[in-house]
Amino acid sequence: MSAPKSQRVEVNGWVILDKPVGATSTHAVSRLKRLFNAKKAGHAGTLDPLASGILPIAFGEATKTVPFVQDGEKAYRFTVKWGEETDSDDSDGTIVKTSDQRPTIAQIKAALPAFIGTIMQVPPAYSAIKIAGERAYDLARDGETFVLEPRPITIHGLELVDASDDQAVLEAACGKGTYVRAIARDLGRMLGCLGHVIALRRTRVGPFREADSVTLADLEADPLAAVHMLQPVEAGLTSLPCVIVDRDGAARLRRGQSLILRGRDAPAEGIAYAACQGVPVAFGSIEQGELVPSRVFNLSA
Repeated sequence: MSAPKSQRVEVNGWVILDKPVGATSTHAVSRLKRLFNAKKAGHAGTLDPLASGILPIAFGEATKTVPFVQDGEKAYRFTVKWGEETDSDDSDGTIVKTSDQRPTIAQIKAALPAFIGTIMQVPPAYSAIKIAGERAYDLARDGETFVLEPRPITIHGLELVDASDDQAVLEAACGKGTYVRAIARDLGRMLGCLGHVIALRRTRVGPFREADSVTLADLEADPLAAVHMLQPVEAGLTSLPCVIVDRDGAARLRRGQSLILRGRDAPAEGIAYAACQGVPVAFGSIEQGELVPSRVFNLSA
């Protein structure tokens, strides 16, 4: 007996979810996939259960554009509690060190420039970094001893928004691979007061901002209106130059063949995507004046 056919449907595009605190990114994707009855879905950048904010979710053909969104700049607003360092660098962990010292606003502001630019950062012990094939957070939960090597990360901006005796609210704009929890940990150590994150919100991922987002509660309250929150596949490609092609050029790219780029405005190198009549066709690398497709979209005009 053959297996029953899937009743799920083809859904293509992006939903910019405002993930609530407490939900895992995987669970959030599952709920939206069920809500849209979609065949395929994935997210662009994990958010810890402790964190809220922007979680871009890609459906169908949009999943092919996820790497470009993940590589984009991210922005966070987070609250650091001074006086305690935890083994997870956030409030879910166990306190491992304490300090009676508290920084002044002037001291905090004076310390921030040291974090701007490309710096070396040791990821938190409770992170998804793999060590000999195992996730660091699994090893940490099992009580294993291990060392995480520092990695280069880029922080474009770090500003103090508010402060009290025991807490500080900061905003960071950073590149891929940056751990905000590690910023809080290292800032606390630099100031001699220790610290850990007690609240974290992501406010931007690549081209997607809070103004683009919608909550799970709103989507589930009005499922019929949910489809209107779907952004097009090309919303994930805004970091790339777009090459407009005709039907013949689009057909050639869809067959996996390279296409000679003509015109003064054609990009000379790098990665670009092609569109025909407003519909993305493919993306790939530009080599010797030709667009060589690496992924093709199964979309119709």
